Amino acid sequence: MTKPRLVFQSSLLLVLVMLHGLISAAQTQPQPATQHAILLHAARLLDVKNGSVVKPGEVLVLGERIVEVGSAVKHPAGVEVIDLGDQTLLPGLIDAHVHLFLHPGEEDLQTVQESVPQRTISATLAARDDLMAGFTAERDMGTEGAGSADTAVRDAINEGRIPGPRLRICGNAIDILGGHEDAIGYNPEQHVLPNATHANNAPELVAVIRQQVKEGADFIKIYETGTDSVRNGKLSTNYQYTEAELSAAVQEAARVGRRVAVHAMGEPGTLYAAQAGVASIDHANQLSEETMRLMREKQIFAVPTFTVFEYFADQPAKYFGDPTAPAVQRMRQMLDLHQREFRKQIAAGVPLAVGSDVGPFPHGTQAREFVLMVKYGMPPRAVMQADLINGAKLLGWDGQIGGLEPGYFADVIAVPGDPLQDISVLGNVSFVMKGGVIYKK
Repeated sequence: MTKPRLVFQSSLLLVLVMLHGLISAAQTQPQPATQHAILLHAARLLDVKNGSVVKPGEVLVLGERIVEVGSAVKHPAGVEVIDLGDQTLLPGLIDAHVHLFLHPGEEDLQTVQESVPQRTISATLAARDDLMAGFTAERDMGTEGAGSADTAVRDAINEGRIPGPRLRICGNAIDILGGHEDAIGYNPEQHVLPNATHANNAPELVAVIRQQVKEGADFIKIYETGTDSVRNGKLSTNYQYTEAELSAAVQEAARVGRRVAVHAMGEPGTLYAAQAGVASIDHANQLSEETMRLMREKQIFAVPTFTVFEYFADQPAKYFGDPTAPAVQRMRQMLDLHQREFRKQIAAGVPLAVGSDVGPFPHGTQAREFVLMVKYGMPPRAVMQADLINGAKLLGWDGQIGGLEPGYFADVIAVPGDPLQDISVLGNVSFVMKGGVIYKK
């Protein structure tokens, strides 16, 4: 009974010796290249930090990262050269306020009439459209009643199963009972679901945040103001949470490495949000001097979202039926006030990021936000820096996206003309690369 054991031991020893030899050979032999080098060449390249244009421009990409950037970079053997001609190379654009689960039409009805699977399919198409328009990173500001379905969209994009931008997602936004996104105006016996998750006090906020993080949320969105109106050039809006309640939410989010963004049009809700230390105040139509001071000191970003206001103001026949209807007048008054207040925010040094609120208007068209920010008083150079530098910080990808620099993700787009001279060229993206993969050429 000893021979079989000796044979087995001898065989095992032989296998181990062979494996050792294979491993040793693999460690000493050159490994085959697994990454494909691509060199992008164009007439111009945007230097975001310096706010200048380099002529010509070249970007060397290896795998998913940028290796070298300049007027002339190394041309390694076997590199694939893509000459984009009379174009400007620049980092992929960032939209810090999108709604992938919304499309043009009556928002309340689409969230009631369309199933979550149907809306998820629409969201994947919206993500594709935004990517093809040059937006390689986005913050989805709530599924509007589709719960954590955005987790699946984000993960499918990350796994390469569907095309789309890099995403930060929050699931459902959080709202009070009877608040901004509650289902109001329906027969209560029908139990129509709200477009957000209810939380009426600090303990409920903490509980909802924990559930959302469990379901995959990258950040938390809270509706801080409700019904809005403009009277005598001033904004009137209800706050929904106190400073103490928002502080509890910010602290709970921070405990698990998340941040809070708020929908907030004006005072005192915007002040409460700034005091609580949120990451961004989205819309920010009217801010007090104290709120702007706190935002500057704490580096809290304002995200203006002009495009959605313009869209509704310019679509009275489609959305309101009557161009003289109160809702139309309210939207136009809101836009007028917003652009006046925006100039004050620029002068006060409020940190700004770029977000369009795309969803109610067609996905892939949100480059209009850049044009409006310039129209309302911000130089093109500053708008590009707000989008790319501040946007990267707000999304938590600082040092990874928002610039054409060695070590950054190879998120590169190309546009005709010079965006520092005519920012509207951002609406005509001809080339899109994300993570070294070409999606549009």
